[in-house]
Amino acid sequence: MTPPSAADAIRRRNRRMLLALFLLFFGGMLVAGLLRFSGWRPEGSKNRGEMLQPYGDLRGYVPTLARGGAYRWNDEPRIWRIAAIPRDCDGARADPCTRLLADLDKVWRLMGKDADRVHILWAGAVPRGLVLPGEVRVLRADDGLRAGLVRWDDAGGDAAWLLDPNGFVVLRYAPGFDPGDLRTDLARLLKIN
Repeated sequence: MTPPSAADAIRRRNRRMLLALFLLFFGGMLVAGLLRFSGWRPEGSKNRGEMLQPYGDLRGYVPTLARGGAYRWNDEPRIWRIAAIPRDCDGARADPCTRLLADLDKVWRLMGKDADRVHILWAGAVPRGLVLPGEVRVLRADDGLRAGLVRWDDAGGDAAWLLDPNGFVVLRYAPGFDPGDLRTDLARLLKIN
């Protein structure tokens, strides 16, 4: 047997280097593909609310303001909406309604400079004696609005929905949701729009 020459040693080293680069490049893509198709997503890219599939579509629906007149989706472009349809805000149900309205107002205030790009749509009765913040638009709750808001009659309590500027209902927040989750999702969406 002849001893390996210096040229053979260099050739073997170059082959190992090429194989290592190949594994590094394609191995990373393979791992990323496996993670993607297994359903794993980084924590920072997950929605906190329930992504609706298919989206609710309220583009053809024109809500009526409680004081009269129409609330149109495209009158103010780039406005995101938070919608709530509280069921019964009189008597024993006044406290949950007041708490929901306070949570929505808190989310709106925490939006800071972007707060003017968010409307709160309250479809239903307002708790007695409560002064509404200026960002709240009180709508008449009717079948057209209920049809676009997925599971509006959930037995667990009052939910909230996030609507995009065109009138698509994109996220639902289950009854008893954490207002911080709504604020996190809304802040992300306002950055990209």
